[in-house]
Formats: sequence, C-alpha cells, structure tokens
Amino acid sequence: MRHVAVQMLIVGFLFVTRRARADTNVVVARAVTITNQFESYAQVEAVALLPVRAAESGVVVGLKALPGTSVKAGQKLAALGGPEIKKSLTQAEATANGARTNLLGARKLLAIRQEQLASHLATQEMLLQAESALAQSQAAFHAARAQLQSLHQTITLQAPFDGIVLTLNATDGERVNAGETILTVQPSDQLWLKAAYYETDAAAIRVGMTGQFTPANGGEPVSVKVSTVFGAMKPDGGEAVGLVATTPSPGWLNGEFGTVTLNGRTRSMVPVPTRALILDKGKWRVLVRTPQGNRPQEVIPGPTRGWQTFIQNGLQPGSEVIVENAYLEFHHDISKNYQPPN
Repeated sequence: MRHVAVQMLIVGFLFVTRRARADTNVVVARAVTITNQFESYAQVEAVALLPVRAAESGVVVGLKALPGTSVKAGQKLAALGGPEIKKSLTQAEATANGARTNLLGARKLLAIRQEQLASHLATQEMLLQAESALAQSQAAFHAARAQLQSLHQTITLQAPFDGIVLTLNATDGERVNAGETILTVQPSDQLWLKAAYYETDAAAIRVGMTGQFTPANGGEPVSVKVSTVFGAMKPDGGEAVGLVATTPSPGWLNGEFGTVTLNGRTRSMVPVPTRALILDKGKWRVLVRTPQGNRPQEVIPGPTRGWQTFIQNGLQPGSEVIVENAYLEFHHDISKNYQPPN
C-alpha cells in the first residue's frame, strides 16, 4: 500500500483578498481554517475466514458448492458418509429405537399399576416402582435421541454464517480425516479496509479518525473510521491501519481497492499565492508592505493547494504581501549595490 501525498481540506472562506485599490500587486492575507488530510491506497479484506471442518473421519457426500457460491447461515453444504459413519448412525438409531420401546413399555406398565391399585391388586410400592421405571426410561430416551441428533449435526457440513465460499479443499466422494478443512467461507458482514501510512503521516493516525473511501472503479464513496492501528511496521516501512464502514451494508467486495482519505486535526493558517514566496539563503520569505516600505518577512511554508501555499508560521493575518515580481523586488537593493570586480 503506497502513500498518497497529503492534501488539505478548506473549511474557511477565501484564501486571500486583493486590496480594493488599484494596486493589484498586493494581497491582504486572511487566516482560514483547514483540516489536515491523509490519503493512502486501501483495499477491502476479510476480517477473518471461517473454515468448515470435518468433525469425524469419513467420505464427503453431496458437496456441490463452488468457490464464489453465496451461502446462508445453517445451509447444508455437504455430509459425511462411509463405513464408519454408517456404523455410528446404525448404533445410534438402534439405541434410540430401543429407548423408545422401553419408554412405551414403561408407560403401559404405569397405567396397569394405576388400574391395579384402584382395584387393590397392586400396592403403593409397586406403583412407585412403575413411576421410577418410567422416569428412567424417559431420561434414557431423551439421551439417545439427543445423541442421534448430535451425530446427524456432526456429519452434516453447514455454513456457519451468511457469506461466500472462497476455497474448496476437498471434492465430492473424497475421504477426509477428523479436523480436516473441507471448505472456507468468507462472512459477508465481516469485511474491512486495510491501508498503510508512512513517516510523519503514520504518527498522526489515531483510532476513531473518520474519513472516506473512494473505490477505484468509480463506485459511491463510503464513510469510514479507523478501528485499529496495528502499531507494527510493514516490510516497506509503513504502518498498517484497519478501517470499518460507518454505515451498514457498504456493498464492499473482497479485494476491491481505492483511496482512503482521513481527516486530521483542524487548525488556522494564512495562505498566500505561491509566487509570493522567495527563497533566500535556504530560508523562505515574503515581502510585506509596511508604512516604512517593503520588508522581507521570514516564514515557514506548509502544504499547498492549487496556486496557494499555506504559511504555518511567520505571517500575521492582515499583512499586505507583495505578489507580482516579489523575487525581483526583494533583490532590487542587491542589484543596485552590486560592484563589479576590478
């Protein structure tokens, strides 16, 4: 991810105001409010990919999903079969059927004991024994049925979330081992942006900063905010940043790329036309008109926008700055006092 040059967002009014009189060589500098902006290349990535694994060893049956297939949470994607699975199902079904038979028998016995007790053909103790046997049969039946249902769930491969199948690691009819990944699903609601910032820009990025992601394909911009600053340098010297959309369902696609612009702190600066700047002995100056005449004023230039340069320090709002031929005006006295060598 490569860094894009810093730009500035103008929040104030006009950069400069020309003097009302006929002297168009002078502008009156006005302070404006600007917001630092930090731009970078960004790409949509999945926060996490969810593997669908085989819970038991067996043969993959009924796998029809392809990479790129959209799936819903709980949707059956395939099942596990084979001799081991068939044996386990047969045993679990036999246990459940036996428990059901025992339960029906215990219910009939209890009904008989209740009738016998009314006819004095059974004792209270016999009735209590029948009730206890029914309770045990019910518990055994529920346990067997739960085990059978759990086995069915275990051998059924389901989509854990709404998403898209990204990769297939097995084919229909292939034998797999317990714990082996069959396919990978990308959750549709767990996408974010990854960007990288460099040098001084990296130090300015903070969690919670807001901005905008502009897709390179010309799609609608999406409002974003910084959710993670990794705090670790990438091999190319950049610091990775994670961003999430501030609106639901941004319509991102994994792998989509574009430019993300983050808004930094707001501050007041004084812009002047760039042609008013004079470089002299490694220092930047502007010519300021005063009642005593033109005088050079040392300044510290900041960022630029169009034909304007923002002055970070050294120039007060309201100053009358020479614009036209400022460089020649600045060196006028030097040329007058120049003495040619003998």
